[in-house]
Amino acid sequence: MKVAIAVGTRPEIVKMAPIIRACQQADVQFSIVHTGQHYSYELDGIFFEELELPTADIRLEVGSGSHGYQISTILSRLEPIFRSDPPDIVLVEGDTNSVVGVALAAKTLGIPLGHVEAGLRSYDRSMPEEMNRVLVDHISDACFAPTKTAAAALMREGLSHERVAVTGNTVVDEVLRQRDRADLLRIPELLGLDDKAYILATVHRAENTDDPDRLRGVFEGLGRVGHELGIPVIAALHPRTVARLEQFSIPVEPVIRTVPPVGYLEFLGLHASASLVITDSGGLQEEACSLGVPCVTIRDSTERPESIEVGANVLAGTNPERILSMAAMMLGRAPDWLNPFGDGKSGARIVDMLETAIDVHRNLVSEVVVPWSMNESFEPVPGAPNADERALSTAAGSQERAD
Repeated sequence: MKVAIAVGTRPEIVKMAPIIRACQQADVQFSIVHTGQHYSYELDGIFFEELELPTADIRLEVGSGSHGYQISTILSRLEPIFRSDPPDIVLVEGDTNSVVGVALAAKTLGIPLGHVEAGLRSYDRSMPEEMNRVLVDHISDACFAPTKTAAAALMREGLSHERVAVTGNTVVDEVLRQRDRADLLRIPELLGLDDKAYILATVHRAENTDDPDRLRGVFEGLGRVGHELGIPVIAALHPRTVARLEQFSIPVEPVIRTVPPVGYLEFLGLHASASLVITDSGGLQEEACSLGVPCVTIRDSTERPESIEVGANVLAGTNPERILSMAAMMLGRAPDWLNPFGDGKSGARIVDMLETAIDVHRNLVSEVVVPWSMNESFEPVPGAPNADERALSTAAGSQERAD
């Protein structure tokens, strides 16, 4: 079996790392396809180095650009490569333009496709990421859902049970693997910060950075949090965010200490020692939940409702007053929640399922339904309308069996 593992942005590198290692441990032949959607050393190269991953075998170097440009460029550059040397299955992760481009390249050539972190839904179709993830889920042969909630969403949309398996989220694998290494770097101490005595903030989603009113609301809110709660705010800012702040002439209060992008280990160390994280990142909602750090999400919706359900996260939007009130509510909250995103074994589970995923592809093409052999039973998801109980039983049993 030959697996093509696609990455394009720093979250994809982090979340595919456990799958790459699982392939190495299982002696599964693999190649890494890097689209180059993130291409600077700070957003790309340092992640490969710190996570000790092999270099990419295929580099498409798509770079920055519009939604249409990135997807079409990836498709046109990757299709002839896959045509000349087709893998047995292609794996993509998440909801970026890279994911869509690689997925389309695979499916136009009839190559089996697996979607890692499938089934996430914010139900906000104004978000490009939501459209990306829905599209890729529906053309994938295997949807590796991180939670039962995600699996239920897929089957409400009509995906058959043989295409869905609950695996947990690979971000938990990487957090557990790298936490001790991150702590050894003592990044907060190097920045003059005391443990659990600062708030970490990130802002990068286009819905916030490209709307001057929303971006102004976020930074006004962060300033009020720092002043009124009497705690420093450390803002790790994407270069696009910095550019938009300058373009829109939005001031940054002195209580907000900005830092440039840092490597995964450095950021993990900062995150783990923070008293609170304020973010619009989906991945950081999962990471915060796994690290026991309360989270305030500066968006109007989230595709990680599990973190809210367990009490680890709240939605604040971009209204400054609400950001302040939600930060005050979450600051100091005891991390007594159960992590809904997995147990750190997701990468191995996914690799164990790849042969079956290829079989599912063959049978879908021939219109023969073959059940997942590794999925047998689990309790139906409560409140999943129109979900086939048998489908839900088979969809998440893989996690039970792998344990």
